[in-house]
Amino acid sequence: MSWLPILALAALVFGLAVYLLKLPRSLWMLFGSALLFGLAGYAMQGNPGQPAAPTAPVAEEASQTGELLVEARREFYPEGRLPSRFVVTADAFTRRGQHEQAANFLRNAVAENPQDSEAWLALGNALVEHANGQLTAAALYAYSRSEQVAPANPAPTYFLGLAYLRAGEPGRTLALWRELLENAPEGTDWRGPLAARLERLEAMLGVGPVSSTEETEG
Repeated sequence: MSWLPILALAALVFGLAVYLLKLPRSLWMLFGSALLFGLAGYAMQGNPGQPAAPTAPVAEEASQTGELLVEARREFYPEGRLPSRFVVTADAFTRRGQHEQAANFLRNAVAENPQDSEAWLALGNALVEHANGQLTAAALYAYSRSEQVAPANPAPTYFLGLAYLRAGEPGRTLALWRELLENAPEGTDWRGPLAARLERLEAMLGVGPVSSTEETEG
């Protein structure tokens, strides 16, 4: 690229500052030095041919994902029972897509109360998101601790299945969700949403629901 247009623009800016804005003579050298410093920095680091990073769409997508993640988790807990203060704060970070910060708060939550099943679950979710969808050993441990603390709550199994789905192992997701739905008590609030998600997953994978005959034969 030619530097002539940039140098001409710098000269024009300097002229405007001196003659139009009446820049005092005592500041001419300082202003000129600032222009030259800016040009030097651009010469070392500038890359006008490189497309701009899509920061705004990425941030918006991460925010939407975080919001959905928090809402999905809360479906498995009584509406009137609020999570601990650490989980509430971590959820605020999750909604902004800041999963590492969320995980740090959740570590404090389980350290303060190791019997907080929802905190363990939220920690597993945050660790999976921070690892870009990979089910790490730490996330697997968090899910298992959540299940140990509250074995009657289906949330750890559901989100473990979701993590397997994101990791590219939909077969494990199907097995977990099918077993979860089969054992789900009638009338529970989460049974309907789980059945709908399982049906969509089966349709996406091109497989049908397992019939009682197939289960018996298996």
